Amino acid sequence: MNIVHLQDAYDEALWEQYVLNHPQASGYHLLAWRGVIQQVFGHATPYLMVKDGEGKVRGVLPLVFTKSPMFGRFLTSMAFFNYGGVLADDAEAARALLNAAAVTAQEVGAAHIELRQEEPLATEWPVRSKKVSMRLALPPDYETLLKAFPSKLRSQVRRAQKEGMEVRIGGTELLGDYYRVFARCMRDLGTPVYEKGFFEAILKTFPKEVRLCVVSLNGSPLASGLLYGFRNRLEIPWAASDKRYSRLSPNMLLYGAVLEFACREGFKEFDFGRSSVDSGTYRFKAQWGAQPHQLHWYYWLSEGRRIPELNPDNPKFKAAIALWKRFPVPVANLVGPHLVKYLP
Repeated sequence: MNIVHLQDAYDEALWEQYVLNHPQASGYHLLAWRGVIQQVFGHATPYLMVKDGEGKVRGVLPLVFTKSPMFGRFLTSMAFFNYGGVLADDAEAARALLNAAAVTAQEVGAAHIELRQEEPLATEWPVRSKKVSMRLALPPDYETLLKAFPSKLRSQVRRAQKEGMEVRIGGTELLGDYYRVFARCMRDLGTPVYEKGFFEAILKTFPKEVRLCVVSLNGSPLASGLLYGFRNRLEIPWAASDKRYSRLSPNMLLYGAVLEFACREGFKEFDFGRSSVDSGTYRFKAQWGAQPHQLHWYYWLSEGRRIPELNPDNPKFKAAIALWKRFPVPVANLVGPHLVKYLP
């Protein structure tokens, strides 16, 4: 087995072909995401490929190297997204990539590696299984799906419609309204927000695969989401709503609209994103009929290190989150992008 650090156009073409032909690939294994991360965040991206003795690609592993003034140095696959990790033909190729990743971590002085796997790996690396992704199998038409919803859920969707809310699904022309809702929602959650340029880069890089959905009332956006389609699955990695209008249920109309869009476009599965079991977001997604799919996050740790807790559930961040919620939205929008680039 030979490890290749992805650099030239020839190997990039082999990488892309391998990902597109592998049945377990996620959209985030595609090389285009490397360009988005480099352009927007400026992080180094050591992408590892393993070949056999005949030069055939046997596996790939995309990595993002973060040098954070707050949390130190670490590698993630994939940073900022739900999925990534090792994609390989067999256990032998996977082990070669894991060993190469550990060597890379030591070379750059990383304290840990985090791999966000959809399926289990045959490895002794410690694993955390606290998260699931909530997925809904889709029928060919939305009316069939609508009939399967609980009556309370259907009434909440209709309520938003009766208020006269408008649903728009499109591209960059909706970016301003999408971001307006998203930024306020992140402030309300106490979470630093991505810069608008991040989403602009995604839209430009994936003009066919990515759509924005915005729910508005009298011209004011109240809920929004970003949709990413890969193969037969449509995912909503980012969704937001303005809590000041929660009683009008714009978020329910948002999800109803994107599920209708998913059926209309021929997707077979809708991915609501990751949640902790029995959390509020888990129950929200479950009411639509979504079922949990166990996620497996594996860690390589430098000597003496413990699995990191770089998430909002860590009590250490409670005071910072509470403070962030008090910031005016323009201030949060100004400061947030300088911090969130260092959060995986």
